[in-house]
Amino acid sequence: MSEKLVLDTAFCLPACDIEALTEGRIIAAITGRFINPGRQFALCPTNVLINLESLEQYYHPSFLPTAQTALAKVDSKKILISAWAKCEGCKMFTTDSFDALSKLTVWTKKTLQYELGQRSHIFLAYLHVSLLQPIEISVQPQNRQFVPLRPSLNILDTKLVLSDRIFAQRKRQLEKLEPPLHPEVEELQSSLASFSITNPAAKELDDEIKVFLGWSSNKLIKQPDPNLDWINKIAALGNRSQQEDEGKSNYQAGTDFEIIVRKSLEFLGFTVDYFHRGGAGGVDLFCSQPYPLVGECKAGKKIPNDTAVQLLNLGTLRLKSQELFKQATKLIIGPGEPTTQLQDAAKVQDMAIINPETLEKLVKLQSIYRNSIDLFKLKNYLKSGQSDDEVDKYIGQVYKEISLRSHIIQLVKNYLQNSGVDSAGVDTLHGAYFGSNTPQKLQKQEMHEILIELSSPLTGYLGREKGSDWKSDRFYYLRDLPL
Repeated sequence: MSEKLVLDTAFCLPACDIEALTEGRIIAAITGRFINPGRQFALCPTNVLINLESLEQYYHPSFLPTAQTALAKVDSKKILISAWAKCEGCKMFTTDSFDALSKLTVWTKKTLQYELGQRSHIFLAYLHVSLLQPIEISVQPQNRQFVPLRPSLNILDTKLVLSDRIFAQRKRQLEKLEPPLHPEVEELQSSLASFSITNPAAKELDDEIKVFLGWSSNKLIKQPDPNLDWINKIAALGNRSQQEDEGKSNYQAGTDFEIIVRKSLEFLGFTVDYFHRGGAGGVDLFCSQPYPLVGECKAGKKIPNDTAVQLLNLGTLRLKSQELFKQATKLIIGPGEPTTQLQDAAKVQDMAIINPETLEKLVKLQSIYRNSIDLFKLKNYLKSGQSDDEVDKYIGQVYKEISLRSHIIQLVKNYLQNSGVDSAGVDTLHGAYFGSNTPQKLQKQEMHEILIELSSPLTGYLGREKGSDWKSDRFYYLRDLPL
């Protein structure tokens, strides 16, 4: 936000509760009295818990590691404010709702019952939380829930933990005590929490899961993976310009190219059989899964005329099965235009020829959109003879399918924002689709299949409220699919 905000009050809460609020795990706080909607205050962490014997009694086991870390950070002599909240409502809950309420929060049922005390109900304040740069204050909580801030805090830059739309969805779920949509995924997130502190891969997955669960509305920006720098060298190694500059022999250059081709095929999803790797008298590569593929790699300025004959002879000899070689997809990878003689031989022997640049395009596509390459579909584009144009068509088709899915995700997002609803059915979204700038025509059931795909826990771009049949399913937005 850009406009200035002045906070003259702090709401004192256990540091663990504030941690859960700032992580997006919960959107509410237990309060002893009704808080007027619209009220704004800083969130002041304390190390005071209700009079239970341990954290284990206070919080769910899945939240305990986070709670222990948060509590250990509290310094009674130095209080840091790192978040503020706006109360978006306050609701009374009675003991008959505590089972459902506990499942939707980090608190155990015992905690809720203890808070009840001699009363007939407790209040939950719905807090729309924003993060800010930590500010040290001198105020001491002194066992009060609200304390005045002197001087007041002047806030300029803050960041919402949850977007307005996601917060509204979570608030509705809590008000209606709707059960968690993905309890198993929540357990997975909890098990990742400790690893994500030191492991970048676990951190990335943890962030993805939080977005999927609605605990975060951060757009996930994919950072370049330094371990994938080799992808940019595929074409260069095939053309051998780098090797010649370094004074490598033809044998060394060819070996380097064979190695990166095998690595590329593995990255695409093939299982490379290293028993059949190249060398004198050996076939350069053989892949056993998901279907047999045998190939020759030719680094240099051109592909020799006898490459097709070499692949035929060595492939049959080394695989020790003429039938297996006949069934296998046969691939020659090398730079430049193949000669007419090689083209003719490749067509007769059903061998596809592609340039290193084409292989690099496939691998780059796979690195950006993981598992987007369907190897069985790719097989249909590996035509006899020069196949670069055909493979380019397949790459274009994959991008087209990704673009369609990105369009549908944005459609769901925009429709929900413009209409002010939390989810929408297939009929409504199909109608909105035809009112948008559609990439292609879709039947209603085709669109439903894509919506199901996008709401899978393995993708998590949309969420799904399952209906009695496919026509009554409802979908909501979770995260973008950037192009």
